[in-house]
Amino acid sequence: MTDTISYTPEEVAKILKISRFTVYEMIKRGDLTAYRIGRKVRVEAPDLDTYIKKSKSLSPAAQTQAQAAQAAETPAPAPEGLIICGQDVILDILTRHLEKLLPYSRCLRNYAGSIDGLMALYRGTANIATTHLWDSDSDTYNLPYVRRLLPGHRTQIINLAYRMEGFYVAKGNPKEINDWRDLAKPGVWFVNRERGSGARVLLDEKLRVFGIDHRDIAGYDREETSHLAVASRVARGEADVGLGIEKAALQVREIDFIPLQKERYDLVIRREDAAKPQFQALLTVLRSTAFRNEVAGMGGYDISRTGEILAET
Repeated sequence: MTDTISYTPEEVAKILKISRFTVYEMIKRGDLTAYRIGRKVRVEAPDLDTYIKKSKSLSPAAQTQAQAAQAAETPAPAPEGLIICGQDVILDILTRHLEKLLPYSRCLRNYAGSIDGLMALYRGTANIATTHLWDSDSDTYNLPYVRRLLPGHRTQIINLAYRMEGFYVAKGNPKEINDWRDLAKPGVWFVNRERGSGARVLLDEKLRVFGIDHRDIAGYDREETSHLAVASRVARGEADVGLGIEKAALQVREIDFIPLQKERYDLVIRREDAAKPQFQALLTVLRSTAFRNEVAGMGGYDISRTGEILAET
């Protein structure tokens, strides 16, 4: 057993005031002696001292040449990762394109609904929130909720797509469900979305507008956490009607789709982040032909304003 001090590559980087990527390259080239314990890499203090002394003995020209070689071989520092809140499949395409553009960055998904996503952005536990929240008083999407749920925070609201919200019903619509009032008809069973989702907010706002008591809707308390799950329950005959986007109806057999309202599906970011490389990359992807063509090819989305900054708070 030896008492020799050893360092991690990260600790060596701090001592030498260089990036940890440079340290790994030095080890890889054999300039700095290191050893492994399992998957961990360690550098002993005497070996680090030897490297420092050897570096000091180099001529200025040799030092410049060595530094240039290190810079050429060292990958650029990784941008910070992104945490994106939202549930739509379009976000899978977005994160894939972002990771292709920023290969050293990771995009993590938080499958939260619109209100929970905005709250995560407010708390600082997410970088991007998606939202499709309809406000019945102003007949507008998202901006009223962003102002309420992110008080004092300056934000940008960027369009991701427009989608059609409507009812999933059995083939042929045997219960003749065509309007919000039909949800309260005797013998009609409904399947709902979870609290905080955009679909749930749309439903509750429409019930208020039309003066419908949610207690008159059979199945109002039965909840699912995705459009596909709602559509699937209708397809299996476990409910007569559910609310969701057209895209899910295109993926599930044995149901029809009754369009009701075109909704705006937006991204919300903090304005202080807008100039950072990963957020500039976000706009680049949204406005790219490759991303727009892939989304358009799936059907169910209107991309006419995708990538457009619609509002700032």
